[in-house]
Amino acid sequence: MNPPPPLLFTRESGLARITLNRPDAANTLNPEMSRALFDAAIECDEDASIRAVLLTGNGPLFCGGGDIHGFAAAGARVSHLAKEMTTILHGAVSRLARMGKPLVVAVNGPAAGAGLSLAMLGDIVIAAPAAHFTVAYTAIGLTPDLGASWLLPRLVGLRRAQELALTNRRVGAQEAAAIGLITRVADDPQAEALTVARTLAQGPGAALAGTRALLARSLSTGLEEQMEWEARAIATALRGVEGQEGIAAFLAKRAPDFS
Repeated sequence: MNPPPPLLFTRESGLARITLNRPDAANTLNPEMSRALFDAAIECDEDASIRAVLLTGNGPLFCGGGDIHGFAAAGARVSHLAKEMTTILHGAVSRLARMGKPLVVAVNGPAAGAGLSLAMLGDIVIAAPAAHFTVAYTAIGLTPDLGASWLLPRLVGLRRAQELALTNRRVGAQEAAAIGLITRVADDPQAEALTVARTLAQGPGAALAGTRALLARSLSTGLEEQMEWEARAIATALRGVEGQEGIAAFLAKRAPDFS
């Protein structure tokens, strides 16, 4: 019998779903899952029929980070394995962060290490009440990867990021929402995230992509430069099909059809 795939990738009506699928191993990232996530990220970025992406985990945990057993088994070649996996996974993270489609993350359970990085990556992050978040790296003598050191201070501020990264204090779901680490808590995060993702998949794709790009750019530009990018983006949107439809729908007092 063939083992189950380490990652599930499905599509429905403009929505792509990525599910981490190693529940017996806490959905930890091994080379096979890393490659599968990279391939899925490229597909989401390239396929124009995909208009929104939902990322979640299978089982009681969202993602426990990297596969420490695999690192131990690598022996003297562990740094080679680390460079291979981070190259692949960083490519996946970059594609998911820069693609022109919104990313919704349903955190179904605890997220640690690289799992925290994947959770933070979402534009909208919905977590189960029992979920908790831990940076985790220094607890085993390692340093952050998958963008954790970039994402964390931007979400919660440098001072709080320093505490969480250096002490590995566990953050519960309610606190995570209060400090801006996630968007909100829901009893059934996967169902709520699916509703949000489906709504986004029916929305104005070009406008969502442009808005996502503007927000990402905002932390590295000055006000005047940012406003120039805003001016260019809204001019492009106004002459586009979606902008024309949105204006026509507003004037006609009807719901817009961005399909």
